[in-house]
Formats: sequence, structure tokens, C-alpha cells
Amino acid sequence: MSVTELYSRYTRVWIPDPEEVWKPAEIIKDYKEGDTVLHLKLEDESTLEYSIGPKDHALPFLRNPDILVGENDLTALSYLHEPAVLHNLKVRFLESNHIYTYCGIVLVAINPYEQLQIYGEEVINAYSGQNMGDMDPHIFAVAEEAYKQMARDEKNQSIIVSGESGAGKTVSAKYAMRFFATVGGSANDTSVEEKVLASSPIMEAIGNAKTTRNDNSSRFGKYIQIGFDRRYHIIGANMRTYLLEKSRVVFQAEEERNYHIFYQLCASSSLPEFKDLTLMSNINIYHSDTVCYAGVKEIHQVSIFKVIASILHLGNVGIVSERDGESCHINRDDTHLHHFCRLLGIEQEQMEHWLCRRKLVTTAETYVKNVSYAQAVNARDALAKHIYAHLFDWIVEHINKALHTSTKQHSFIGVLDIYGFETFEINSFEQFCINYANEKLQQQFNSHVFKLEQEEYMKEQIPWTLIDFYDNQPCIDLIEAKLGILDLLDEECKVPKGTDQNWAQKLYSKHSKSGHFEKPRMSNRSFIVVHFADKVEYQCDGFLEKNRDTVYEEQINILKASQFQLVADLFNDGKDAGPPSATSKTSKINVRAAKPAPKGHNREHRKTVGTQFRNSLHLLMDTLNATTPHYVRCIKPNDFKESFVFDSRRAVQQLRACGVLETIRISAAGYPSRWTYPDFFSRYRVLMTKKDMTIGDKKQVCKNLLETLIKDPDKFQFGKTKIFFRAGQVAYLEKLRADKFRFACINIQKTVRGWLQRIRYRKIRKSAITLQRYGRGYLARRYAEMLRLTRAALICQKQYRMVRVRREYLRTRRAVITIQAFARGMFIRRLYQEFLLHHKAMIIQKTIRGWLVRKKYLRARYAAIVIQCFYRRVRAKRQLKQLKIEARSAEHLKNLSVGMENKIVQLQKKMDNQSKEYKTQNEQLVVTNTALGSEVTKLQKEVETLRSRQTAGTQVTSLQEELEKLRAELQEANAQKKQIEEEFSNEKQGLEQVRKDRVEELEKENSLLKKEKEEMNRRIQTSNQGDVSQKEIRLQVELDEERQRYQNLVKEYSRLEQRYENLQEDMSSTKFHPGHRRNHSNQSSLGSDSNYPSINMSEAGDTDDTIQQVEEMGIEKAAMDLSVFMKLQKRVRELEQERKRLQTNLEKVEELSKHKGNEPKSSTSEDDINADLAYNSLKRQELETENKKLKNDLNELRKAVADKASDNNSSNELQEGYNLLLNQLKAANEELDVRKEEVLMLKTQIVNSTRQSENINHIVTTLTGPAIMSFFSFAFSPVCLLRSSVSLALCYSDASKAQDWGYLNEDGELGLAYQGLKQVARLLEAQLQTQSRQHKDELEALHTQIELLKDNLEKKQEMLDHFSTLSPEALVEFSVQQEITRLTNENLVRPYLRYNLLYMMVIIFLQDLKELVEKLEKNEKKLKKQLRIYMKKVQELEVSQATKSRPELTRQVTVQRKEKDFEGMLEYYKDDEALLVKTLITDMKPNAVSATVPCLPAYILFMCIRHADYINDDQKVHSLLTANINAIKKVLKRNNDDFEMTSFWLANTSRLLHCLKQYSGDEAFMTQNTAKQNEHCLKNFDLAEYRQVLSDLSIQIYQQLVRVAEGIMQPMIVSAMLESESIPSLAGVKPMGYRNRSSSLDCESGGPVGYTLQALIKQLGQFYTIMADHGLDPEISQQVVRQLFYSINAVTLNNLLLRKDVCSWSTGMQLRYNISQLEEWLRGKNLHQSGAVATLEPVIQAAQLLQVKKKTSQDAEAICSLCTALSLQQIVKILNLYTPLNEFEERVTVSFIREIQNRLQDRIENNQLLVDTKYTFPVLFPYTPSALSLETVHIPASLSLDFLTRV
Repeated sequence: MSVTELYSRYTRVWIPDPEEVWKPAEIIKDYKEGDTVLHLKLEDESTLEYSIGPKDHALPFLRNPDILVGENDLTALSYLHEPAVLHNLKVRFLESNHIYTYCGIVLVAINPYEQLQIYGEEVINAYSGQNMGDMDPHIFAVAEEAYKQMARDEKNQSIIVSGESGAGKTVSAKYAMRFFATVGGSANDTSVEEKVLASSPIMEAIGNAKTTRNDNSSRFGKYIQIGFDRRYHIIGANMRTYLLEKSRVVFQAEEERNYHIFYQLCASSSLPEFKDLTLMSNINIYHSDTVCYAGVKEIHQVSIFKVIASILHLGNVGIVSERDGESCHINRDDTHLHHFCRLLGIEQEQMEHWLCRRKLVTTAETYVKNVSYAQAVNARDALAKHIYAHLFDWIVEHINKALHTSTKQHSFIGVLDIYGFETFEINSFEQFCINYANEKLQQQFNSHVFKLEQEEYMKEQIPWTLIDFYDNQPCIDLIEAKLGILDLLDEECKVPKGTDQNWAQKLYSKHSKSGHFEKPRMSNRSFIVVHFADKVEYQCDGFLEKNRDTVYEEQINILKASQFQLVADLFNDGKDAGPPSATSKTSKINVRAAKPAPKGHNREHRKTVGTQFRNSLHLLMDTLNATTPHYVRCIKPNDFKESFVFDSRRAVQQLRACGVLETIRISAAGYPSRWTYPDFFSRYRVLMTKKDMTIGDKKQVCKNLLETLIKDPDKFQFGKTKIFFRAGQVAYLEKLRADKFRFACINIQKTVRGWLQRIRYRKIRKSAITLQRYGRGYLARRYAEMLRLTRAALICQKQYRMVRVRREYLRTRRAVITIQAFARGMFIRRLYQEFLLHHKAMIIQKTIRGWLVRKKYLRARYAAIVIQCFYRRVRAKRQLKQLKIEARSAEHLKNLSVGMENKIVQLQKKMDNQSKEYKTQNEQLVVTNTALGSEVTKLQKEVETLRSRQTAGTQVTSLQEELEKLRAELQEANAQKKQIEEEFSNEKQGLEQVRKDRVEELEKENSLLKKEKEEMNRRIQTSNQGDVSQKEIRLQVELDEERQRYQNLVKEYSRLEQRYENLQEDMSSTKFHPGHRRNHSNQSSLGSDSNYPSINMSEAGDTDDTIQQVEEMGIEKAAMDLSVFMKLQKRVRELEQERKRLQTNLEKVEELSKHKGNEPKSSTSEDDINADLAYNSLKRQELETENKKLKNDLNELRKAVADKASDNNSSNELQEGYNLLLNQLKAANEELDVRKEEVLMLKTQIVNSTRQSENINHIVTTLTGPAIMSFFSFAFSPVCLLRSSVSLALCYSDASKAQDWGYLNEDGELGLAYQGLKQVARLLEAQLQTQSRQHKDELEALHTQIELLKDNLEKKQEMLDHFSTLSPEALVEFSVQQEITRLTNENLVRPYLRYNLLYMMVIIFLQDLKELVEKLEKNEKKLKKQLRIYMKKVQELEVSQATKSRPELTRQVTVQRKEKDFEGMLEYYKDDEALLVKTLITDMKPNAVSATVPCLPAYILFMCIRHADYINDDQKVHSLLTANINAIKKVLKRNNDDFEMTSFWLANTSRLLHCLKQYSGDEAFMTQNTAKQNEHCLKNFDLAEYRQVLSDLSIQIYQQLVRVAEGIMQPMIVSAMLESESIPSLAGVKPMGYRNRSSSLDCESGGPVGYTLQALIKQLGQFYTIMADHGLDPEISQQVVRQLFYSINAVTLNNLLLRKDVCSWSTGMQLRYNISQLEEWLRGKNLHQSGAVATLEPVIQAAQLLQVKKKTSQDAEAICSLCTALSLQQIVKILNLYTPLNEFEERVTVSFIREIQNRLQDRIENNQLLVDTKYTFPVLFPYTPSALSLETVHIPASLSLDFLTRV
């Protein structure tokens, strides 16, 4: 690609800038060869003409594409140069807050000056086991890489941490050591890793100080070797130190301080133990606890503090110059000198003398010479520095002793924390040595980088071409070669009168021609060395003095003679060159404190500091060259120590100095960009043709594409697995790819825009046509409107003219008609008057005749009615008297009740007759009206005839008037009739309407009340549910927390148990002796394996057994045996249960008496109920009082026995205690029996009295009814009946007469009689219904009780049949049963009251019989136990006398049974217990019982436990359960990584636990049992404690199962969830750097194995199938799946948070798809209710966060509402890591991230970044009883369990 193509328009470049070092710009005009100016546009839109020349100004550096900005590895950049590196580091540091970045093999660490939450233990766990390039850059990744290469290659490793002061070297080294301490912790309790970490604060105190650049600057170099054994656990450590800055002890520059230890010691001077030091200060106190932990004894600590205090006093010793200037002296009263000598235990006079003098030794004589003031001060300071240096070395030596181990070291990892390249305004001897060391380290670094590049090329079989890289060997030769700077300095130091100026002149004359040495122009006392980083000018003043490090021998001899052993040892260590001294007899350190072991006393002081440093540096380089180095370069971002502030100029200086840019240059010289063939194919397939895509070989396709695109073959090379590119070629390919996409986008845009324009044109054309259509229509409508208006005007004119003419015509016609009407009316009125006169005369005649006839009729009718009334009254009185007589008789009541229906029928018939009469009367009324009408017509005719005869007459006129009046009256009567009818109907309708309205209102009110009630109920229910739900949630959370704490304790216990066993194995391996050792015979064979207390089963016996046991054991043993107290406690519990049982029976009897006949509650007397309740409560209080009394007696017995047992003076006291115990027990038993009898008697009396009172009340209520009798006497009297009949006869008469009751019945007696009769009918009907219901209820109650009696009789008959075959005792019971049957048959025919009383007596009698049977059974059991004891003794005698052959099994028959079927028990000999455990547990394989019942071993073991319980052998139960638990633990320990075996034993252990619960006899566990299963319950022992032990064991197995499953899934999760392409061709590929290449991968195995999502789902399916096949409870399987899904979520999310390459949109899509596949698997297995989906919620939200938009405020609000399961730190981390895969995506802006932080700052959450992968949900084992009966269990012959016998 030509230069003109590269520097074309829109190309972005970097140009130099004095402030920002490099500034971005954009070319606005194409560059052509020969141009001297490049036209640029800056970021502020200003233009710049950048001059270009062949020598002065070359073309500017090109910028990388935006897609490459912010890369984890700087070598992944296409253009590798200084501005690209600086910009990438700045973007990562400021925008993403990432402080670590890879640069090839170097980790660049920028000091953030802020505490970041990225160093926790969860981060260490996340990086542990990962390849270096798989995760984001981190110091833990470098440490993991070193640890992994040490384990894989078995080669020692080194981590070199360098950087200038304040860059964070010490912190980085501490974090690396923390990683090794966590990952490779020691296998025993030596805690070497803690000692290694504890040494850091000590070394910081004595070797760190405050400088202008750092508050805690390390003023020495150190190399810590951490040793590992063959299992790669830390076993020890060793520390080497280099070039302690001793001059700081006596001199500090401005704003700098001395070492921390001096200030810390002065701060503690006020403490009592430091009063003797006479120091004063006010700075922080230094605690000495860490010093003790690091191996320095407390005695030595005091001496160390004295030495340090003496150095402080020595610096304050005042030296006074004499007048001659050639001598000096010290005042006698100098307190500091006195304290100095006192603290060091030396003579003050000698020290005062030799501080101002020195001894000169010649061949002839020795003399003492005074020294000048300057020489004395230098000698004093040299002595202080010498003392501090020896103290520093002594402390380092003792720390190494504490870290030393006798175990053989297999390999080590070294951590080098050394000063970086330094340059100040004034540079002296220290800076020269530091830069010399950095020159050596840079040379080693360059050669290592070059070597790695060469190995990479050779591995890929690429032709190797020599890469020219910077070699600083000439600079090193200038310093250390013969006659180099150091040699000339040593030579000048040997000259007696040597000076710094003479040494400088020698340097000028010797090295003036060297390319790395320069002489300053303006100085003759300094020189310049051209280092690899920069030119440094050194001041020669002080070089000779610092190199000599002169200390007078006389002063050293005084210190050697100190009375304090520590001070003497400081200067006597190097006395001999032979064996070490006594103080260091255990030291095996090769190099001590950066100084080689001196060979002689004289040479020690002649060896200069430069020579010592050069020797130690050579030793360090030899060590580093023998290891695999790893580099960490620390960068200081600014000089103001401000957090996340980046100074580009300071950063560039350090990048140049630390060799990062040199690494970039070496990489850029070769092929820095490297792509695998699949990644290249996926990224650049858009540049391929269809023909290329059809080729199946991707490697060949890539070759064809590159040969087509890049013409120069030197720009790329094809390796075995990768394609190598020169610098800039990837950017060129990215440009071609972007152009391809841009061209495709243009085509798409062109097509879319044309389509849009066509649509727009069609819309415009359609709109124009529409407008034209509407316009033309408007004009046509206007023309039509004009035509309509013209026609309308003509019509209006025509119509108006017509109306005017028509009105005139009508007015004339109306006048004519009016005249005619008046004329005709006059004639008609005249005729009408004549007709009216004739008609009135006829009416008068008719009315008079009718009135006379009616008057006669009414008189006759009234007389007849009076006669009838008198007669009927006489008859009614007689009948009434007769009815009263009959009503008093009982037969009348019966007849009345029988004939009531007939009377009602008769009344109904009378009503029908009256209705018929009403109809006939209506018909008669019609006939009468017709006759009256005909009569009126006749009268009218007569009137007309009279008119014709007499034209005028007064009589006719009067008759006509009378006729008119009669007519008016008739009309008025008719009107009144109609009005009354209407009023009646209206009133009826009104009442009906009122009734309807009232009914509607009531219904509405009812509905409203119902709604209000429902609303109130709903509110109450809601509030209750809310409170209850909150309480339930809170309680559930507390329960989960408690369960979690308990299970953590169980987990910790198992860990400690495992640790204890490991220590036991180690002890046994160290102390093993051949031969066989046996335990004592009185010890349990399995006692050492049991970690749980034994359970004494003898507490299950009763009190009589206790007495018998005491008699057998003897008085003395019984007094000391705790089992007696256990049995007493058991007896008290039995008494308490008996009391509860009696109380329950009493309550049942009371309930039965209440509900005996289902009578109404009103029939029960309230007084009786209150009395019963009071009586029952009183009896309960008495029973509780007795119970308390018994408990107090038991406590007194315990105290008495304890006192007697403790006092063993005499046997009489023991006998008294024993007798007291027996008497108390017997008295308690007798009193209990008495109480039982009293309770039974009270029960009988209560029931009898209750039944009698209830039946009497019932009879009285049934037979008495005075109110009803009085009502009957009134209702059926003759008068009432007469009145009712009369009322019924007259109620249907004429309507006009019926409205008035007084018309026929003046006093209203008939109506009242009728109303009373209706009420009587209703009351009688209600009474009959009530009696019928009571009768039916009584019949049903009788039938129910009869059925109950029949059932009881059948049961008792069966019991009698069964007992008749056993013993004569059954005869008594049989006779009792016969008596019960007889009484029952008699009661069936007796009245109801007697029947019930006898029935209750029978029930009570049966209860007494049942108690009698229980007592007999107890006696029988006691006899059987005694028989078993005697039989055991007999068997033991027979066994002892029998031969070696095994006798046949003899089974004790305790109960004679008719059926000899298998009862679900297995019998075995005690000697076969080990074989049973070995067969069922130790040697058991899951596939051996795969075809049988699930959990078969658990069933077999439980059946063996049942038999041991059946024979009441507590020792056998204890031994078997203990052996089983220990054997299961051993099997699990042996198969600690086998999922199938762990699942198998988890299922069997939980099933055994369920069996112990199901057959324990506890009612809570027996609700789902069958009758047969209840018969199989344990009879003698309570195994509740063993259930707890098995529960803890199940928790341990569950935790092991989860751990094994997580270990299998751990390598699959990241690859399956984040890396595999579940959706093909979706994930994009970005350019990658050096990491993830060769160093982190295992070349022999071909790299890490890639897992797909289907492989992960398949593995989950295998886990679930194995658990299901083993019969594990579904609830436990669901919890396992939930825990595994939590692990998937934690590992996936942690990797997502630590990997920038997977934080993209495509990864979010892949992740969403993968999660949906996991959810589908859960639904397919019916596990969606297990809560596993909820554990995936954080990673689901993380995937959604990667896919949503991240631009606007609405997007921020959506993210805040979406990501509820993610913490703020996790959200910000994902947003910072989000990486676009192409240039069409945009990065997340810093302002958007800040907005997210502001919105979520109030959220209360955990600030932890990573998810805790070790968290385990608390497991819950729900009780799931088995439906399998034990007698149906089949044992296959393949198990070889022939020694078990079915019982």
C-alpha cells in the first residue's frame, strides 16, 4: 500500500504537542509525494499546515481505527508507536478506569491512587486456573501464569516488578504474594503464607521512607523466593535485599523523611516499656505484634528498639572543633553520647575517644591521630549508617529463619520488587547504582522478549529474520567492565589522597570516546551516562565517600565488646570464613542481605559498596536467567497523587524508561499482528467472493484473499495456525472492510432513498389528482346550486299567487256555511225541546213504580234475616258447649290433627262455591240492568204518547223532572261504583308497587351490605395475608440463615475432620512400624472412627426393668450408673403421656355426650355445661399438680443419688439411697393407679348425670305446650268456626256491598274469625313440620348408633376370637363380651334415654378392660424380658462349651402367631457385622443394584436395625449404626471426586434417615403409613439422636456432591456460555494481541478444550439422570440443580465482568440464547419450579444490558429499572467493558455512565463486584415416606448376603 493511499483525505494522524505530547488531527487534503506541507484539521475544528521534510519532519504517525482503541493488549494495535500506546493507556485509565494493560509479555500497571475493589478473594478465585489472555489484565493473571508454568513446566519462575518511586511496585508485589498464599496455601498448620505476608509491614517499617514522590517509598530492593513442594503448596520463603539507602539515616532532602521505624519508635516513647529510651515525638505508634509473628523474640525486640534509639542519639552527639581546625572533641556532659553508650552497653570514654581520633598502622609502628571536625562528623555518620545496615541485615536474616523449612523445596517463584530508573536534578551514587541495576534488567528483558519472538516464529514455521533491537551491553560495559566507572571508582578509593575531582578527571580521560559517556559543558565535577531510557548527569561529589563506606576499626571493636549479646552479634557474624556462628547455626541461606559471605575480617571493610552491589547484582541476574521471568511495569500517572488523573508527559517518560516502548518496537519490527485462520475468516469474509466461499478449506481461502488484497508478500506470512502481519496491515484490511461496508451501505441507502422518492412522487401525484377532482366538483356544485335557486324562485312565485287566490275563496265559502249552520240549528233545537218533554214524563212514572215495589221487598227480607240470626245463635251456643267438652279430651286432639286437612279442603271448596255464586250474581245483575233498560224505553214511549195527547201539563213536567233526577242519581251511583273500583284497584296497585319498591330497596341494601361485607373481608384478608406473608417471609429468611449457619458449621466440621484425618495419616506415615497392633479388648472396634457420641438405648425400658437391672448390677454400680436417671426420666415422660391420654379421652366422652342424638343446642342445660367445664378444669389442674409433684420427686431422687454416688465412704449410705429410690418409684406407681381409677369413676358419673338431664329436658320440651293448648281451645271453638264460615260465604258478594264490613256484619266478628283461622293454620303447619324434623333426626341418630354398635360388636368379636386361642385370660374377656352383647340387645328395645346411658357405660367398661389388657401385656413383656435374659445366659454357656462349629440360629418367640410370613426384618450374627458393612457399603458399586429397588442398601440396613430393636439389643443397634456411618464416610473420602458414588450414597443415606423417621412410631411421621407399615415401627428404642447424625452426614454428602459437580462443570461453563457460537456467524472477531497465544497454552495438548452449550446441557442431563436412577428425592435433586445453575450464573457473570472481549452486543445475544436453552432443559425435566431460573437472573440482566441502547436519558432510566439484580459496580463495570465489534457501533460515553451512577447512588446493595462462587444455598431434606412395604423387599443373590436370615 503506497504512502499516498495511506495519507489520503479523512485519514487521522498524530502530531507532536508540547503539552499533551501527542495531539490528534485529520488530513483534509490528499497527500502527494513531494509535498512539503500536510493540511490538517484539529479537534477544535482549526486548520494546521504541518511542514514535512526528508530530515527534520517526517510524516506523522497514523491513528488506529476506533475499534482498536481501548484494547487489553497494546500489541493488538495495528499501528505500534508511542502515541498509539499512550492514547490507548489514557483511554483505558480515564474512561474505563482500568489500571492494568498488557504490552506483549509485560503487564503495565498504572497507580490509581485509590482503593479499588478488585483484589478480593473472589477475584483471586476467578483468576485461578484461567489462561493469561482469557481474562482482563490483572496482577493476579501474571501470578496465575507463573504458578501454572511452574506446575506445568516444572521450572522456577520470577515476577519482576519495577517502576519509579510512587508507581505502586510494593503494592503490586504484595498482591502477587497474596495470590500465591491463597492459591498455594500450605498443606499443614505452619501458616507459612501468613508469615510471608506478615514480613511486608516489618520490611516497610525499616526500609521505607517518605520521599517527594511517594509517602511509602521502598529505599531498598528485595527478591522474595516462595518455595513450593511437589504438590505445589507453600513450604517456605527466603528474602534477599539489595542496596539499602544508608545515607538516608543521616541525611534527608527537603520535604523527605527518614525511615518509618524512627518515627514509629518516637511515637511510642510515652509507653512505660519505652521510657528508658528517652525519646519524644508525636507521630503514630508502631505495634510489635507482627515482629513476634515473623520470628523475632520479645527479648530481641527490646534490643532492636535500643539500637534504633541509640542511632537517633548518635546523630545528636555534638562534636566541637578546636581552634587549630585539625582536631575536635566532645563535651563530657553530652547526654546523647551517654544515652548512646548506655543503650548499646559500651564504654562511654572509649567511644568518646575514638569518635575524635583514629589509629594509623604502618609496618614499623602504630600511632593515634586526631581528626578534623569534618572527618569526625563523617565518621560519626558512617558509624550510624553501619549500625543501621547491620541491624537491617540481622532482621532480614531472622525473618528468613522464620520462613525457612526443613522440607525439600521442589520449585520456587521469586518476586523482585526493585527500584526503577531514576533521574533527579541532583543525581548521586545511589541513583547511579539504581540505574546500573535497571540497565542489567533491561538487557535481560530485551533478550527474553527477543527469545519469545523467535520461539513464536519457529513454532509457526515462519522464516526467521534477524530483528535489530536495542542492545545496552556497551552501556553496561562502560559501568562494570575492566577500567569502567566502578573500577576507576574503586581504584580512586584505594588512593590515600583520592578525591572526587581526580576520579572525574580519570573518567574524562578514559571514556571520552565512548558513545554512552559524555562530559558536561559547564561542569568539571559531573559526568553524563547515556542510559537506555534517557541521559542522566551524575554529580561526582560524595561518590568516593559513599563507595568506601568508611568505618573506623576501633569503633567497631568497641561495639563488638558490648555487654548486650545482640549488639555483639551484629558485628561478629562474619568473624570466620568457615562454619557459621552459633547464632546462625540453623541458617541455610546462600546469599545473605545482598552481600556475599566475607572471607576474612580485614577484607570485609576493604570491599567497597560498588563491588558488593555488583556482585549481588550478578547473583540476581544469574537467578533470573535460570527462571522464567514475568514482567510488571508500574507507571505513576501524576506527581500530585490524585486519583485517576493522567499526565501524558510523565507517563511517556516512564514508558520510555521501563522498556515498554522497546517491547513495542521489537514487536513492530517483526509481525506484530497475528490472527488465527478461523478468526480471520470470520472477520474478513465480507471481502471474499462467492467462489471463495464455496471452498471448504478456510486456510486456503484466507491465503487466496490475502494474495489478492496485499500485493507485497513481505507484509504477511502464513504460519501453521496463524497469519502474521506487518505493522499497519490489519489497519489496511480494516479500511478495506470498512470501505466494503460503506459501499454496501451506499447501495442500500441509494435503493432506499429511490424507493422513498418514488413513494413521495406517487403521494404528490395522487394528492394533485385529488385536489383537481375536488376543485372540479366544487365548480359543478356551484353551477347546480344556481340552477336550483332559479327554479325555486319560479316555484315560490307560483305557490304564492295560488295561496293568495285560495285564501279569498275559502273566506267566502266559510261565510256561506256559517249562515246555513245557524239557520239549521234553530230548526233542530225547536224539535228537540218537544221530544225532551215527552221523555221526562215517562221517567217519572217508571221511578215511582219501582220505588214502591222495592220498599215492600226490603221489609219482608229484613224480617226473615232477624229470625234466621236468632235461630242460628241458639244452635251455635249449643254447638260451642259441645266442642268445649270435646276439646278437653285427648281423642279430640287426635281427631283434630287428623281432620285438619279435611277442614282445609272443605274451606277451599267453600271458597270455590262462593266464587261460583259471585259469578251467578253478576249474571243476575246484568239481566236486571237489561230489564231496567227495557222498562226505561217503555216509559219513554208512554211519555211520548202522553205528550201527543197532552201538549201541556204540569204533571208531565214534574214527572219529566223527576225522571231526570233519577237518571242523574243512577249516573252518580254508577260513577261512584266506578270510582270505588278504581280507588280499590289503585290502592291495590299502589300497595303492590310499594311492596315491590320496598323489596327492591331491601334487595339493594342487602346487596350493598353484602358488597361492604365482602370488601371488608377482602381488606381484612388482604391485610392479614400481607402481615402473614411478611412474617412468613421474615421467618423464612431467618430459617434459611439459621439453616445456612448450621450447614456451614457442618461443612467446617467435615473440613476439620478431614484435616484431622490427614494429620493422622501423616503421623502414621512418620511413625509407622511393621507388625500388627490390636486395640484393647474393652474398647470399641469402631470407636476411633466415630466422631459422634454414643447413644445409650437402655433408657427405653420401664421402671420395673430398672429395678431388675439395679438388682442384677448391684447397688454400688447402680448408684454410679447414669442410665438409672435416664430411665426415671423416661418414666416421667410416660406419666405425662398417660395424663394427656386421659384428658383426651375425657374430652372425647364429653363431645360424644353432646352430639349423641343430634338434638338442638337449646335442649342442653347451660348450668350443666358450666358445671361440667368447671369440674373438668378442676380435674386437669389436679393432674397437672400431681405431675409437677412427680417431677419434683424425680429431681430430689437425682440429687440424692448424685450425692450418694459422690460420697463413697460407706455402703450403708448407698443402700439407703437405693431404698429411697425404690420406695419413691413404687409410691408413684401406686398413686398413678389410684388416680386412674378415680378418673374413670368420675367419667362414669359425669356421663350418667349428663344423659339423664338431657333426656328429661327433651321429654318435657316434647310433651308440654300450654300456649298451644290454649290457642287450640280458642281456635276450634264453635263460634269461631261459625264466624269463619259466614265470613267465607260473604267475602265474594257484591263489590259495592263488600267494601263495607258493617253492611252484613256490624261488629266485624266474621272477618276476625277468618283472620284467626288463617293464623291457626299456619301455626299448626309449622308445628307439624318441626315435629316431623325432630322425629327424622331422632331416627337417623338411632340408626347411626346402631351401626356403630354393630361395628364395635364385630371388632370385639374378632378380638375375642383372637384371644380365645392364646391363654385362659381370654375366657374372662369373652364372658365380658357376652355380657356387653346382652346388654346391648336389651338396650335396643328399651326407650331412648336408657339405651344411651347403657351405651356410655359399656364404652367406659371397655376402656377399663383395655387398661387391664395393657397391664397384663406389661407383665407379659416383663416376663419375656426375664426369659430372654436367662436364655442369653444359657446361650453364652452353650457357646463357651460348644465346639468351633457355628450353632444354628435360635429365635425367641415372644408372640404366638398363626401366620409365619416375612415381617420385614433381617437377622445376623454380631460377628457378621463387619462382613455386612463391607458387602453393603465398602465394596458396594452402584451398578450392582441398578436393576433392583432404588436405595436397596438403605432398606437392608434398616431391616437389620429393626431386628436389633425387635430383640431389644441396644449394643447391636449402636454398633451397627456407628459402623454404617463411619463406612459411608470412608467410601466418600475414597471416592471424593466420583459423582455417581456420591449421589448413590446421598440417596441411600437420606432414605435410611426417612426410614428411621417413618418407622419411629412418632405420629407426625405416621400419617401416610399403611396399617402394615405402622406394625413395623420400632418398639424399644428412640433413635432421634442418630437421625440428627444421619441428617448432618446427608448435609456433608450433599455438599460433596455439589462440589464434585461444580468441579466437573467448572471448565465447561465459560466456553459453553460465552465462547461457543450457539448461533452461527453471530459473534464478531476483533484483532488480538500477544496474549492468549503460546505462553498460556499447553502446546502438547493443543490448547484448551472448547465446550459447547450442548455439552454443558448433556452434562447436566447426566447429573440429573444419575440422581434419578439412584432414587434420590426429587426435592433434593431440584436443590442440586438450583445450586449448579447458581454456579453457572456466578462463573459466567464473573468472567463477563473480567473480560473485555466478551462484552459486546453479539455476546449478549448468544448469552440470551444459551440461557433460553437452559430454561428449555429445565422445563423438559419439569424443574422450572426448583428456583433455578431465579439464580440466572443476574446474568440474564447482564445479557440484556449488553443489548439495550446506551445513549439517552430514557435509555439510562430503562437500564436502572431493568438491572435490579445487578449492583451498581457491576453495571458500571459492564458499561466500561462494552466493546463495539465494528465501526458502526458506538462506545458508551463517560457521561452516560455518570448518569447511571447518579441514578443508582441511593440503591442499598452490596458493593462486591464479583459473585461469590463458593456460596452454597442451605439444603433442606423434606420428609418423604416410602410406599414400599419392608416385607416385599427382595434381596438379589448377587449381593452375597446369605448370612442374613429373613424374620
